Amino acid sequence: MHIAHVATVLIWTISLASILCMLLRPYGIAEAYWACGGATLLVVARLIPLRQAGHAAYEGVDVYLFLTGMMILAELAREEQVFEWVADVAAQHAKNSAGRLFVLVYLVGTVVTALLSNDATAVVLTPAVLAVVRRVRVDPKPYLLACAFIANAASFVFPISNPANLVVFARHMPALGSWLRIFFLPSVASVLITFLCLRWISRKELRGECQRDPNPVSLSAGGKFALAALLLAAAALIASSALGLALGAPTCGAAILAMAVVTCRDHTITLRVVKGVSWSVLPLVAGLFVIVEALHYAGLLRLGLAGLQALAHTSTQVAKVTAALVVAFLSNGMNNLPVGLMSGAAIRHAPETGVVAHAILVGVDLGPNLSVTGSLATILWLIALRRENVEITAWEFFKVGIVAMPLAVIGSLLVLWS
Repeated sequence: MHIAHVATVLIWTISLASILCMLLRPYGIAEAYWACGGATLLVVARLIPLRQAGHAAYEGVDVYLFLTGMMILAELAREEQVFEWVADVAAQHAKNSAGRLFVLVYLVGTVVTALLSNDATAVVLTPAVLAVVRRVRVDPKPYLLACAFIANAASFVFPISNPANLVVFARHMPALGSWLRIFFLPSVASVLITFLCLRWISRKELRGECQRDPNPVSLSAGGKFALAALLLAAAALIASSALGLALGAPTCGAAILAMAVVTCRDHTITLRVVKGVSWSVLPLVAGLFVIVEALHYAGLLRLGLAGLQALAHTSTQVAKVTAALVVAFLSNGMNNLPVGLMSGAAIRHAPETGVVAHAILVGVDLGPNLSVTGSLATILWLIALRRENVEITAWEFFKVGIVAMPLAVIGSLLVLWS
């Protein structure tokens, strides 16, 4: 019994330390090394059987395929300047109004997140928006914060809008019709409330005027092919979701097809896209799958099931709000991907969850709008800003999030009926 207790303590210590280091990146070491290092240490120390760790990593195949497809589509759009062109079109339609430009950027971010995932908004749309707002000479922070916040606020419009959706529901993902019936109104509430909060907080910065851009961005022939391919890929993914198919293989297949279409005009695009994709995301996610499996082995699943059973003895409204807010705040401390993995396992093993499971998804997706370490998309957004020599501090993000996140979560839960 004593040995088992020591093993449990070691699993929790190694796992939580790995997640913390992944978020804080001490010594500048990339996130994937900490996640994979922690997973490897758990296996080498025989705290989790090798076969069980391998099975946990294999369970993430659909997520890996989904991420691969989305990263390829996003990088393809970046290479062909599709998002920069879209952002420039928004600037032209703003008619010199900083406030109107903010609305248009927010709408573009909503569409990109819904159709191409929140990671695409964070990684590709953010630099494009920054380039445009610099040219029209307005304060970039409201627009950059809009990219970050909408990446999470709109991430449950469709199942494809956030990789965390696949993690929470796994093989039990609702078909598109059921998804929209459950999450359409909460998504609308999330997007609108987050917008109103951002608009109010940035009201002073958005009173000014934009300067007219003398050098508008034109979409090249390759860009037009890339845009058409992206739209076809999005349509294919929505169709796959409507048919209740697993989303990983269709996403990856759509990305490869889009790449093939664009390659017909530009034979060098494939190599550039392959070089530009952040492939380290895949081992990072695999490492997290193993770490979470080890935590389940150490009693985490029992804790999750106990929590769900306790909520079952409360009213529906209390259960929804409690589950969503607990998961939301926990996501900011541990990142929503491992929290989504943990929550998903508890949901699948619970005899009856119903609306609580849907509330948990809202917490996992929307909760990270409180801190810059809350979601992978927000971390990628922060990295994209650093590459452009722009700094938005954790405190600046938190000051917006402490207002926007709780209001959006509560508003979404009020219209979450089943």
